[in-house]
Amino acid sequence: MNRIKGTVRVDTRTKRLIQRLHPGEIAVISHRDIDGPCAQALIKRGAAAVVNAEPSITGRIPNLGPQILLSAGVPLIDSAGPAVMQELVEGDYVEIVGDTVYRNGTLVGTGQALSREAVQTKLMDAQRNLDGLLRSFVRNTLRYLELEQGLLFEPSQIPTLNTDFSSRHALVVVRGERAAEDLEIIAPYIRDMQPVLVGVDGGADVLLEAGYRPDIIIGDMDSVSDRALRCGAELVAHAYPPAGDAEPVSPGLARLKSIGLEAHLFPSVGMSEDVALLLAYEKGADLIVAVGAHSSMEEFLERAREGMSSTFLTRLKVGAILVDAKGVSRLYRPAPPATYMLGIVGVAAVTLALILALAPEVRAHLQALAVKISLLLRG
Repeated sequence: MNRIKGTVRVDTRTKRLIQRLHPGEIAVISHRDIDGPCAQALIKRGAAAVVNAEPSITGRIPNLGPQILLSAGVPLIDSAGPAVMQELVEGDYVEIVGDTVYRNGTLVGTGQALSREAVQTKLMDAQRNLDGLLRSFVRNTLRYLELEQGLLFEPSQIPTLNTDFSSRHALVVVRGERAAEDLEIIAPYIRDMQPVLVGVDGGADVLLEAGYRPDIIIGDMDSVSDRALRCGAELVAHAYPPAGDAEPVSPGLARLKSIGLEAHLFPSVGMSEDVALLLAYEKGADLIVAVGAHSSMEEFLERAREGMSSTFLTRLKVGAILVDAKGVSRLYRPAPPATYMLGIVGVAAVTLALILALAPEVRAHLQALAVKISLLLRG
């Protein structure tokens, strides 16, 4: 029977917990239907195991998080119950024996140690339910389109920024699947075009990890590290327009104030990545390149979104200047660097010198040619 020991990190929000997780620690979460990006982040942070108070895969949607964790060798204790969230405190040292969790020899919770076979069965159930779920998703999208059409027709409450987008490209980075790999692929484009770098929440950390400093960080500020927030980027807190005449609600503003940082406020419906695209568009960017952005219905279902109306409307508004990073890698061909061209010239010069040095007959022909040219010029 497998035994895993380690310090726990406890949070009801997986994205918040990830920022505090260190290699070898155990993540204790309450996350129904774990999505792929969260699973990948847990793996990257070196989680020794994951204890989930909720079902990690219900069979409602084909979420890939549990499969990703198990494929990476990270044990997943599923449906451990709310007691683990109430009993365990950040920093507790626990032992996982099979599917049970102990603290100082005392049983804290019991779940189910998920196997790949169990996850595969749930995924097959989800595939059978997918048609009905997608119909509901489309209906909700159409319903919300009526409510959120102001994204297209009403002027946005764009904040005044110090960063200038005018006549520049903008690179909007979301912490999505393969975002880091896409950044690596388009590195020549970033080097040559020097776009405005916009990190959407955890996308700012993706930029930092790739060696870039974001110019702007925008979002709910719930999945971005303090390190990224303090990197010197201009901060824009996403706010949600309330009903009536009340003030906009910004989930991230309180966090920023708690660590002594100021931010612009951008009230808008939809997801933070939609707001980031609108910001770049309204500020006059010539081209917007999206990295890690969500676009498929499966991705939205993983995030428990009822519909994708705001994303549809945003893409409709900015679509003329919006491209995906993968498209950039196919279309953009960087010019050879100057050192490369100098190297070619140098090799050619050395080759010519060797030919002249080793072949006297070549020198004789060149000398004769020079004499003929001289005579022609005189005549």
